[in-house]
Amino acid sequence: MAVTREEMLDSYRRPSFWQTLTAVDWLWAVLVLSGSGYVFMRYGAVMDVYEISIMAGVTAALAGTGWLWKPVRTLSVCVATLTLFALWRYGGTLANQETDFFLKYMLASQSAIMWMSALYVMATVAYFGALFARSEFTGKVATAMTWSATTMGIVGLLVRWRESYLISPDVGHVPVSNLYEVFVLFSIITALIYLFYEGRYRTRELGGFVLLVISSAVAFLLWYAFTRNAAEIQPLVPALQSYWMKIHVPANFIGYGSFALAAMIGVAFLLTGKFAFFAQRMPSQDLLEDVMYKSIALGFAFFTLATILGALWAAEAWGGYWSWDPKETWALIVWLNYAAWLHMRLTRGWNGAPMAWWAVIGLFVTLFAFLGVNMFLSGLHSYGEL
Repeated sequence: MAVTREEMLDSYRRPSFWQTLTAVDWLWAVLVLSGSGYVFMRYGAVMDVYEISIMAGVTAALAGTGWLWKPVRTLSVCVATLTLFALWRYGGTLANQETDFFLKYMLASQSAIMWMSALYVMATVAYFGALFARSEFTGKVATAMTWSATTMGIVGLLVRWRESYLISPDVGHVPVSNLYEVFVLFSIITALIYLFYEGRYRTRELGGFVLLVISSAVAFLLWYAFTRNAAEIQPLVPALQSYWMKIHVPANFIGYGSFALAAMIGVAFLLTGKFAFFAQRMPSQDLLEDVMYKSIALGFAFFTLATILGALWAAEAWGGYWSWDPKETWALIVWLNYAAWLHMRLTRGWNGAPMAWWAVIGLFVTLFAFLGVNMFLSGLHSYGEL
């Protein structure tokens, strides 16, 4: 269809992205840059070029995300405030953890992560309560609890990072190195992706389904912590003492979180097609399909990036980009699975229940690559055995 002269003129009149930024947006960017600058002035002398590059990338990403998704600003300010307060209460020694009220019951890493766990489980119940009762107030409470849980989870990881250095500078490391830490990371990332779609599509009916997989992760996290003493901070094995871990693992778990969200949306899609009760309460199947597709596309992009970063890390650590280690092999299977899903949707037009079932089955494939390989197989990536 030809573009009219009026439409062309309207496109020229439309302000650019930079013109839409307000004084508050620029203030946010200045705040992020100031925080990053303070960190660099204080710790830049002990940071190598790779760590400086990572910090610069995180700074730009946080500033940009705050421009595009405003709730991130409130989240970041709350996290920064609580984390700095916790570090102040520590006063440079772990001994205060057992005597200080705020640390012992709220802001020490294990305490914050326990709050995160409880709030995610309560949010799951609240979301389903809102769905069944059609209660807008209960839905708002569920959303608030999810944001609060995510805040406490991030605070827990950041404080844990500092705690590792308080044990010893040699022990200090970014907290994404074992199953306990990455299950916390998985819960946070999955919740954040869901909260983004909740705000964008203005619907809370999917919350119970997505929070169900987060609550399952929390259940495993608690079992693993109490039966294996996994919450104890341990020194890194030599192979993990690398800047690659700081970017490879988070990218991987954005992929895992997106795939998990897509699978739970797939469950919701299948229920709406089979039961009138859910069809009357849930968003349209077109919306569910759209969220499922976008989640898998996002996850596939980050999982691809994580796989490339992992290959570069392997070349540095083991002298080769690929060794057909069980973890690498299953990562390739996951990648091929979602590549095929996207191919069939985009080029063949597949949709509906078959794609929803595929997304659900894909979660089990991903779960085996993430957890099953550690349980049943051994290889170069055996860092998080059960």
